This record gives sequence, C-alpha cells and structure tokens, in this order.
Amino acid sequence: MDARTEQTSPPSDGSPLADPGWRRALSDRSLSEVFRTVGVASHGSSWRRLMAFFGPGYLVAVGYMDPGNWATSIAGGSKFGYTLLFVALLSNIMAILLQSLCARLAIGSGRDLAQACRDGYPRWAAIPLWIFAEVAIIATDVAEVIGTAIGLNLLFGIPLEIGVLLTALDVFVVLLLQRLGFRYLEAFIITMLAVITACFGIQIALADPEWGAVVRGFAPTTEIVSNPEMLYLALGIIGATVMPHNLYLHSAIVQTRAYGTSTKDKREALKFATIDSTFALCFALFINASILILAAAAFHASGKTEVAELSQAQALLHPLLGSAIAPTLFGIALLCCGLNSTVTATLAGQAVMEGFLHIRLPAWQRRLFTRCVALLPAAGVTLFYGEAETSKLLILSQVVLSLQLPFAIVPLVQFTASRTKLGDLVSPRWLTVAAATIAVTIIGLNLKLTWDFFTS
Repeated sequence: MDARTEQTSPPSDGSPLADPGWRRALSDRSLSEVFRTVGVASHGSSWRRLMAFFGPGYLVAVGYMDPGNWATSIAGGSKFGYTLLFVALLSNIMAILLQSLCARLAIGSGRDLAQACRDGYPRWAAIPLWIFAEVAIIATDVAEVIGTAIGLNLLFGIPLEIGVLLTALDVFVVLLLQRLGFRYLEAFIITMLAVITACFGIQIALADPEWGAVVRGFAPTTEIVSNPEMLYLALGIIGATVMPHNLYLHSAIVQTRAYGTSTKDKREALKFATIDSTFALCFALFINASILILAAAAFHASGKTEVAELSQAQALLHPLLGSAIAPTLFGIALLCCGLNSTVTATLAGQAVMEGFLHIRLPAWQRRLFTRCVALLPAAGVTLFYGEAETSKLLILSQVVLSLQLPFAIVPLVQFTASRTKLGDLVSPRWLTVAAATIAVTIIGLNLKLTWDFFTS
C-alpha cells in the first residue's frame, strides 16, 4: 500500500488518529513534502527496519553542539579542567529522555508538537505559544549566524561583518538538499558530524589529555555544588542543552518514516526512533565532552583558566599544542557546526509555522525571512561594536532560548502523559514522573541563569 494512502486512510486499530480532533488529511501535515517519504520495510530483518529510522536523531543532535554549547564547554574546561564532564553527561541523559518523548508524541498521536499545541489548546493560548516558538528559532538563528561568521573568520580571515552577510547564502544549500530528498539532507548532516568528530579526534590526540582525570571527570563530586563559580558554569552547560526548536523538530521529522498505523507497527517505530535519537545524542555527548576535554588539556593544564571566547581559544591552540594544524581544525569544526545548525533550524521553523498556523510558505521565502531577522541584530552588533560584543549576543541568544523553553517542554510532558492523545503508546507513569522532574529541573536552572544574566 502506498505510504501516503495508508496514512490518510482511517486506522482500524482504534488508535487516537481515529479521533476527529487529531486525524487530518495529508494536506494538514507539517513538512508535507517529506512526510512518509522514507520507506520502512514491512518484512525483513530488524536491522534493516532499524536502518530505515537512522537519520532524524542526528539532525536533532546538531542542536546539542551549537556555538552556545561550545562557549560553555570551553569556559568550563579552561576554568575547572575535567570536573564538569559529569555535568555534560547528566545533561545528555536529560536530553535523551525528553527527545524520546518527542518521538512518542509523533508516533503515538500522528501529530508533531506544534500541531498538538494547536489541537490541544484554545486559540488564545496556541497563538502565544507559536510566537514564543518563533522567537526561540530566531534566537537559534542568531547563534548560528555568529558561529558561522566566526568560523569563516578563523579559517579565511573574512571580516565578521562580511561573514555574517555571507551566511545568508546557505539558503541555497538548504533548498538544494530539500529538492534532492530528505535522505540527502540527513546524509549532509551526518557527513558534517563526521568531519567535526575527525577534527576533535585529531586535536585531542595532539593535546594528549590525562585520561585518568578524564574518566574521573565523569563521576559526580560535591565540589560542583559547593563551589559557586563551578555551579554557575555547570548550570550554563545544563541550561544550554535542551532547546525549544529541537523538540518541535524531532516530533516533525520522525514522521518522514512510512511506518504502519497498527499499534504493533507504532511500537516498533517508537523503539527504532528512540534507538536512533539515543545513539545520536551519545554522539553529541562525545562532541561536547571533546570540546571540554580539549579546553582542559590545552588551556587549564597550561594555566590559561579564563579562556571563554571562541576566537581566543582558537588562537591559543597553536602555541599550546605546538601544531599549526590545530587552529585550522578548530575553525573547520566550528564552521561545520554552524552549517549543520542552519539546516536544522530551517526545518524547525517550517514545522513550527505550518504546525501552529497551517500556513505554508515556499521554502525559500521562509528561509530568507528567518535569516534576515537573524541577520539584523548579528550584523548590527558586529558592525558597530566588533567581535567582543558578538560573544555577548551569543550568550543573550541562549538566555532567550532559556526563557522560551517552558512553553515547549511543559506541553510535551502533558501530551505524552495523556491516554486520550496517545492511546496505547501513552507514557508509563515512571517515565512521566522522570520527564516532569527533568522538565522542572531544566526550567529552574534556565530561569536562574536568566536571572543571573540580568542581575550581574
């Protein structure tokens, strides 16, 4: 049976899709041009079916290694060595659980998070949620613009003002990949991730960290709580982990897979999607841990404990590691992170607008609109204040994301705990309690970071 026909046919298993409040025609689907375009074999080995779900998790993982994460990891590693590796591990575990809820929502209800908010809340509540989501995506785009511009500056000496403007050209990359097909988009992301991994692998080998200290860094210590300065950086690492657009994105792109509509098929799809996102986020942990390990081995071990700026970190790598290639690898990895984040933010923006408002703009219009909105503050700051102020804008973008987080994470936990919405795939009670605890923790830490930002 054709995947599109299958999806628009009434399910026969009594799933929530049969509820008129949740069931919609294909034209109502977010990212409809790629909806159920990746086939899933109904027969064959489990490995083959698992590989059909390989990809979306890596698009999500990109958001956990963006330039905002780089800043906190470099500062933490240079200031306190390997101690905060435990915090990176803890935040990643939180992210794995929350992203699994995104897959559960999408597969169990047939709706992404934006659509679920539109269906589940009155219009007076849904419209503000949409506005908050758009603000979060613009803030994400600002961070990507700055990160990509810094990468271009580090690699090619392009002035930041020009680099910021050049980032607008990435719209053509996104459009080309979308035209080729979603698997090509995933392949592009995974290729960039492989390049980033290789760059950090070589840099860590050059830094030659103390591996015993690295292993001990993943163990908890009371110093993280007792040392106020360490606690602040720990909160920064956790606070920059889960971003609103990732929750909307994952719940949308999981539905690019043409899985069946029976409860059995959905359970298998949920299992495979969770495996995909879990492995991908472990990959993100490796990258974030690598940034922190590199900072600890290169800067902290040399007494350079106040390194926080990306350009400052890159400049110090050559004299500290004794290798001219290290700064180049750092710049390549940063540029790849910026390009990757651009692609995923574009998809998230499209899913949010279509999901909340059912408004469909051509991809190039949507991309140019969001990029221009992000370009204005980034270009203005770099033009009038220079590179030093771009780091402040980067931090401000993370604060804005922190403020928007509750408006995405609370509906996610609420919907996945509802049997009316998810039917047999409703979250078990222990999972709901764990997710709610994580949600309250992350929201509380983000609010503290925001308070500290505005009062310091």
